[in-house]
Formats: sequence, C-alpha cells, structure tokens
Amino acid sequence: MFTTIRRLLNQLFSKSRKINNEPLNKVSLIVIILIDIFILVNVFIGLNDISQWHLSPGQSYPCYSEWQNYRTQNNKDKNYEIIRQGLSGYQNNQYGFQKIYQEQKQGRLGKISPICLDYAGSKDKIRSSEKQQIIRTIDNKQEQINRLQQSNNNIRSQYDSTLLEKIAGQPREQSINQIGAEKARQTLDQNNRQISTITKEITQLKDQLLTKPESIDFLTVLKNENQFNQVEAGYKQAAFWYPTIQLSFQSLFLIPLIFLALLVHNFAQNRGYGLIALISWHLLVVFFIPLILKVFEFLQIGVIFEFLSNLIGSLLGGLLFLISYVYILVVPLVGFVIIKFFQRVVFNPKVQAVNRVQKMRCISCAKTIRHNDIYCPHCGYDQYRECHHCHELTYKGLAYCKHCGTLQEPI
Repeated sequence: MFTTIRRLLNQLFSKSRKINNEPLNKVSLIVIILIDIFILVNVFIGLNDISQWHLSPGQSYPCYSEWQNYRTQNNKDKNYEIIRQGLSGYQNNQYGFQKIYQEQKQGRLGKISPICLDYAGSKDKIRSSEKQQIIRTIDNKQEQINRLQQSNNNIRSQYDSTLLEKIAGQPREQSINQIGAEKARQTLDQNNRQISTITKEITQLKDQLLTKPESIDFLTVLKNENQFNQVEAGYKQAAFWYPTIQLSFQSLFLIPLIFLALLVHNFAQNRGYGLIALISWHLLVVFFIPLILKVFEFLQIGVIFEFLSNLIGSLLGGLLFLISYVYILVVPLVGFVIIKFFQRVVFNPKVQAVNRVQKMRCISCAKTIRHNDIYCPHCGYDQYRECHHCHELTYKGLAYCKHCGTLQEPI
C-alpha cells in the first residue's frame, strides 16, 4: 500500500513540474503556483457562497434560540426582559421581525418555520411608541436608583470614620469627611426611602407593560409547549441534515470543475499540448484539495459522525473518544480501497497499455510514437519485452505475444 501511495505521489509531483517531460523553469513554476493560489482562494470563496445557499437551521427556525433561552431562564423578570428585547431598536427598525425573517429566504433554498413567522408576528405587535416610552421611563428610574445607591456607598465608606471622630470628641471643623455621622445616617435613610419608592414605581410600570393585550398574547405564545416542541424537533432535524446538505452543494460546485479539468487534461495530453495539459493538471489538483477537505470536515460533524456517536453512546456510555479510534482505523482502510479501485479500474496499467498501443502511443507517457520505435523518443521508455516462448519482442503490458500468441507472464 505504501509503495503504491509513494508511486502515486511521485507521479503527481512529476506531472506538476514538467511540460512534455521537460522540467519547468523557475519563472514558469512560480507563475503556475500563483495561478494555483488564486484559483484555490476563489474556489474556497465559491464553496463558502454555495454552502450558504440553503438556509441554516438557525435561519429556518430563527425563533428557536430566543424561545429556548426564555424557557431555561429562572429570572423572575424574564417576561419583562423578553418584552424589552422585542422593543429594543424600535425607532431604528421599522420593518419588524417577521419581515426580517422573510428577507432571509430571498434567493435561497429552504423555508422558514411557519410557527416562527407567527412568533415574529406576535412579537411585532408589542412594538409601539407607548411601550417604548414605558421602557425609557423604567430606565430613567433605574438610573436614579443607581445614583442613590452609589451615593449610599460613598456615605457608608465615610460613616465609620465620622463615627470614630465623634466618639473621640474631635471637633467637626477638623474632620476630613464631608458630612457628620448624624447627617450620614439621615441621608442614608432618606436615600433608602427614595429607592424603595422608585422600585415600587418600576414594578408598577413593568406590570403595566406586561398586562397590555399584545404582551399577554406574545407571552401566551412563548408558554405554548406544543408549538415549542415542534420548533425544537424541526431545528434538531435541520441541524442533523445541514452538514450533508452543505457537502452536497459543495460537491455540486466542485465535481463539474473536476470533470472539466480532467477532460481538458486528457484532450491536451492526447494532442500533445504540453502547457495546456500542465495547467489543467494543476487545476485538477486544486479542485480536488477542497473536495477532500470538505469530505473530512463532513466526517467530523455530519450524519456519519452523528450515527457513530449515537452508536458508541448507546453501547459504551460516554466514551465518545472511541470515535477517534474508529476514524483512525476506518479512514486508512477506505483510502486503501479507493487506491485499489483507481489502480485496477480507472488507471489500470493493462487497460492503458492496450489503448496506447492501439493509438500508437508510448505505453508510459502516452505521447505519439512511430510503429517501429523501440524506445519512446519523449521519455525513453522501452516499449517491448522478450516473449518467454518464442523470444521475439512483444509489447509490454499486453497479455499475449504478438508473434506466437503465448500468454505472457506478468512483469
């Protein structure tokens, strides 16, 4: 297996550095490399664009994340917080959440969950100038509370020293503190009463906001377990298949390029167009690199990984690191099978030798030669071997001697 891989790599690098079996000069090699880099960058840009052609799970179910966060929160003000979130940016965004969700669908495949669209519609209904004013009033009152609390913190930091000064009998005019102990106590009490009053006002404003009919309808949607379960199931299914969909679109982008480069390369090689054959060969390699990377990426996050993780999780509990062992054992085996397939079927030396002899081409480099040439004038390869029966020269790679018809032993 390693001999085969080494031979394939040697052929790969040899074909990438030669035109008509002649080495490239340094300037030409640099130009080819720059072309490869430019095309590779654009291939990855194209792959990124086409992979986003289909809506992602988060775009197909745009309400799932927010809905899920609401359900997992234990904060007593979570109803107010999600209403506030729906009102945020109201002045700067007049389109509404439903329209924003629908705009994501334009020019792309997939569909947006109808439940999420209804969710967005309910969320849009709570958006009004009146509710926005209530939010601003709450924010202003919260700022007042913060200022009063900061004032209390400053007073408390000085209270202990002023109390000690009073116990020691130090005159007030010699104190380094701004207010005396009695005044500090009075100010703290006064501030705390104001904080309590403002807090009650904030609570009343929040209740006023939450008891609006639109807010009640929106919260009713949020608390609908059946609808959320449908959204959650749809989101998980979409997340399960999304890597496969991405790989399919990326393959749809790359495979035509690979076949086109292969056709041009074979045509140029058969016609003897060395430079075109070299450039098309480089393109073929450049197109294969992203495809291989995307396949390996899919193996790490796609359906196969999900299947293996579920299988190992059910059989061996939480020992998910065993998936790495499975990949380490399976991937080389799959690579061995692929190499054997291409060696025996696609690039079978015997099949290639038959075709090249019929077309009067070199068995090694496929360049055109004359019928009686023993050695290829392009690469120097010996075209013949001695028959073990009649000892006449017959073609290498062909099964039978052209003189006596004896089956030849494999080389």
